[in-house]
Amino acid sequence: MTKTEEFQELRPMLFSIAYRILGSVSEAEDAVQETWLRYQATSTRPGSVKAFLSTVVTRISIDVLRSARVRREEYAGPWLPEPLLTDPYEDPARSAELADSLSMAALLLLERLTPLERAVFVLREVFAFGFPEIASAVGRSEAACHQLAVRARRHMDAGRARFEADRKERDALAERFFDAFREGDVDALTELLAADVSMIGDSGGKAPRFQPVILGAEHVARVLAVFVPLVIRGAGVVEPRRVNGQPGAIFRDRDGHVLSTWALDVLDGRLQTIHTVNNPDKLGHIGPMADAWVALREARQAHRPTA
Repeated sequence: MTKTEEFQELRPMLFSIAYRILGSVSEAEDAVQETWLRYQATSTRPGSVKAFLSTVVTRISIDVLRSARVRREEYAGPWLPEPLLTDPYEDPARSAELADSLSMAALLLLERLTPLERAVFVLREVFAFGFPEIASAVGRSEAACHQLAVRARRHMDAGRARFEADRKERDALAERFFDAFREGDVDALTELLAADVSMIGDSGGKAPRFQPVILGAEHVARVLAVFVPLVIRGAGVVEPRRVNGQPGAIFRDRDGHVLSTWALDVLDGRLQTIHTVNNPDKLGHIGPMADAWVALREARQAHRPTA
């Protein structure tokens, strides 16, 4: 196989590793591209192309994450991962781990880890790399990687999200939720909310938003009561999709341009968390972007009663 063929075969895995370390589609794509450039520049053939490329993309991702953490601490409002609609890497033997590690809740837990802990956790727990491979990838001894893995697993288990509802149950509830949304049935929406539901929005200061974090069924219901008519009357489109492996939707304007994504966490037959990403910088990979301010103004005008 040529270098190009070898790289393209491993590219889905490399992106999936980088995305889980970085929580950013654009940064993961850049890390993969840089990995390719470095592979192209090598004059000798590595004994294991997979090990070599995994090491390169991991080290690049760790370096990027270290600088990104500073920017995320200064971010305007809550920071959420860039939504991913489809994971390009598939491994039937690791399907549960791959899906679990992709959710918004899991990626936010990973934000609590140090860059090294995060990389070790991703390589070990998600992709089942051996410790010799991990040690090579992160530039630490195997003993140190064992310790990093233990600490990372302890942090993840301590904060593990409770959202482990059966997939069919989650999908059925999400279908009811978005059906009610499109029908403008706020009462039906409210019935699906857990008492302690939270709605977390990431606009990055670049798009309209309600409060950054809204807690409790009563408060979330009030937001939905305002937001639903704006979408319906403004001829917006609610497109149910899996977002980060969870039931969710893409919200589009009347021309089909992207406004935001929603991802739903479900527990005990109720919505526990709604993660909304509205920052246009995080949505460009999904499709052409709408001007959210224009869409909001048009929706309000359409909703305004006529004399």
